[in-house]
Amino acid sequence: MTTDSYRTWAAEPPRWAVWAAYAVPLCVLPSAVWRLTLLVTDDAVTSWYMIFLSVLSMGLALSTLGLVHRWGQRLPHWVPLLGGRPVPARPVVIVALIGGSVLVAICVYLLVNSRLHVVERGWVGIGRDDPAHPAPTGEVLRYYAPMVAWGPLVIAVAADYGRRVVRPRRPLAGDHLG
Repeated sequence: MTTDSYRTWAAEPPRWAVWAAYAVPLCVLPSAVWRLTLLVTDDAVTSWYMIFLSVLSMGLALSTLGLVHRWGQRLPHWVPLLGGRPVPARPVVIVALIGGSVLVAICVYLLVNSRLHVVERGWVGIGRDDPAHPAPTGEVLRYYAPMVAWGPLVIAVAADYGRRVVRPRRPLAGDHLG
């Protein structure tokens, strides 16, 4: 058997990984929908940003599903120019692990920053020249709270994908194929 056939027939993902992969878009959905509802009240200058951020975050969240489905190992035939080709597993795992780690780091930063700055001076802007902003209310935070799970879920699913696809089980000396 070639390496490509191992990748094509990688072990099925465990049930927890499938559930975790489907949980990722559900964690991102509330904030994406909330941002889109702001289009009614925002000016035209920031409307494109809200749409872009919502579409980008949902697109990235939905891409996690590729880590538990066969199309995550081989591109579907309907994809122009690349359809049917195997997806290189190592770069996928590396990008997913880096992305998940960045999401965890952002959440930790926001948590630490909010604890340090809200208590002392109220909610502050990014730089010294930025005006102070009011602290987000519980109304806003409830849409973003599920996103705290996004990073750890991506890391867990990517690690499982790497275990199954990058380093699949090789047949042992006594194993018979077929």
